[in-house]
Amino acid sequence: MTQASGTPASGEAPVFYEVDEHPHPEGHSTMLGFWIYLMSDCLIFAVLFATFGVLGGSYAAGPGPKDLFDLELVALNTSMLLFSSITYGFAMLAMEKDRVKVTQLWLVVTAVFGLAFLSIELYEFHHMIAEGATPQRSAFLSAFFTLVGTHGLHVTFGLIWLVTLMVQVGQRGLVVANKRRLMCLSMFWHFLDVVWIGVFTFVYLMGMLR
Repeated sequence: MTQASGTPASGEAPVFYEVDEHPHPEGHSTMLGFWIYLMSDCLIFAVLFATFGVLGGSYAAGPGPKDLFDLELVALNTSMLLFSSITYGFAMLAMEKDRVKVTQLWLVVTAVFGLAFLSIELYEFHHMIAEGATPQRSAFLSAFFTLVGTHGLHVTFGLIWLVTLMVQVGQRGLVVANKRRLMCLSMFWHFLDVVWIGVFTFVYLMGMLR
């Protein structure tokens, strides 16, 4: 066998690179990479929260939170996302017991709650825009639509990922790779839940107190 150090073995020509790959523990690099991604997402949302904190009071003689926000509707929307986080937790418990059908069922319920959350959010956006509260109306509205819209976009991608995993689990079952993917989506989904609690508190509740 050729040595990587460049010294020939048994008359072979020297080689100055690794012939064999280093061992890669299954899933370790995937989980590390995903944690790095979540940290980068934390930075994105931190910047958006900071931007809203600076611009949240700049109404430009336009409508403010008390004129636009319906806290009952927002509370209902928040409950949809919180319920989806709980049902995803049930899916993970079923996954640990290798119960494919039960896992799929809870994933479907999670997707339904996620779709309900997005539908209510889109209704809120449509209602605000219909009243003339568009992103270009004021700095407050620009920051609001950017922050809340970015979170909604993440939920949309999460739902696409969720449906993709449902198909993969249906085709291959709860193999190690699918369990690892479900774990990554679990971290992503709960992360969005935490971010939304921040949005609900910082944007909606504190906005109504301005």
